Amino acid sequence: VQYVESGGGLVQPGGSLRLSCAASGFTFSHYNMTWYRQAPGKEREVVARIISGGGLTNYADSVKGRFTISRDNAKNRVYLQMNSLKSEDTAVYYCAARVGSGLILGSWGQGTQVTVSS
Repeated sequence: VQYVESGGGLVQPGGSLRLSCAASGFTFSHYNMTWYRQAPGKEREVVARIISGGGLTNYADSVKGRFTISRDNAKNRVYLQMNSLKSEDTAVYYCAARVGSGLILGSWGQGTQVTVSS
């Protein structure tokens, strides 16, 4: 199992970024996928989830209305469109197939750093 996140960077408050995650080593279309983030000194938290077929999503209250999760099962990829970014969105972002509370399929990828700063 492998997760490769990309698309992070430095952006000003109010800006946008689109993160991408390439997953491999498992039957991607069978699993719900989750984006997580971890800010310095804080625990990793769930940002957004999408079910295997892509028809249902949910979001952390802190990002609702600003972030959109999507997936392409033909490409084994999950995406996170982030708009109206705030400084508190600064974190390393990870994707994974969540298989239980605090449990993921395989191991964490390297993540992608998102820094929101003027």
